[in-house]
Amino acid sequence: MKHFFTPKLFGALAGLTLSISASTAALAQNVGIATSNPGSLFHSIGTAVANAANQGGLSTTIQPATSPNQFIPFINAGGIEFGVANLQEVSYAYTGESWWNGVKNENLRIVAHLQPLVEAIFVRADSGIMKVSDLRGKAMTDGYTAQNTILPQLSAIYATADMTRDDVEKVSVASVVAGADAFMANDTIGFIFAHGAGKVREADAAVGGLRALTVENSDAAALAAAQAHWPTASFVPMKAGSMPGILEDGTYIAFPQVVFAHANVPDDVVYAMVKAMYENGAVMKESFKPMAAFKPNDMHKEIGNAPFHPGALKFFAEKGM
Repeated sequence: MKHFFTPKLFGALAGLTLSISASTAALAQNVGIATSNPGSLFHSIGTAVANAANQGGLSTTIQPATSPNQFIPFINAGGIEFGVANLQEVSYAYTGESWWNGVKNENLRIVAHLQPLVEAIFVRADSGIMKVSDLRGKAMTDGYTAQNTILPQLSAIYATADMTRDDVEKVSVASVVAGADAFMANDTIGFIFAHGAGKVREADAAVGGLRALTVENSDAAALAAAQAHWPTASFVPMKAGSMPGILEDGTYIAFPQVVFAHANVPDDVVYAMVKAMYENGAVMKESFKPMAAFKPNDMHKEIGNAPFHPGALKFFAEKGM
């Protein structure tokens, strides 16, 4: 199957459900994994998953787009087999909640849970900004017109400091990659991004060092405040020096992420994808260091709204997961 992954095609496929042919079920087939653009965490993770899948006998191609806003409906319409995204966004898309405005993407199926996506607001290490509340009144990236997930995630971080987006000077950007570029151009004091992403390493080198701001409070009340904006949020500890910008041990916000697929992707293809991920964790870690946190036995978790694909459930049943 050849994939033409363009914004024009997204528009052409809007509202259209296509059937992925069962004739493509042979494991030698070409399958696609939709991700965000190069430099993003999802692109790095998708590449790692693709390398594991190739090791397991699938022929896998990465298809980047600006954000899951674009490629989730594309997968729902049958335009490509797999995608990598945040669980909460897939759940909202499936039910038509939040920014999906009642438009349900009911052909989405979960394939496997990955390690949590850990995020932070990054500032220059020499900026004097030491905690989230120090951002009050400062120019911060906002808008994220091409990535609807980011504003509630940003709000969740602000909530740990008893802040809202109205407490900063908003500088509108389209995406997290554009936000990092705005920061490097000195248009903002900080930007939000996922730990481990290539763009963070680029910014760290460009400005002579970053500081990743921890959540300001990490007690039960702060977590509840964060989950009011992003229901599947959690807090995780990270060690100093484990990622660029982590200058001291601290606690950061994390969000579950998943591999997902169209419901009509043949069961044996999804089974092969899950099996390849289960057996090739070392390949994924070699491709992208943060994949070292991936735990194969945690691929099956009963959270979120979208159901699991039958091909994945078959593998999990065989492994007693």
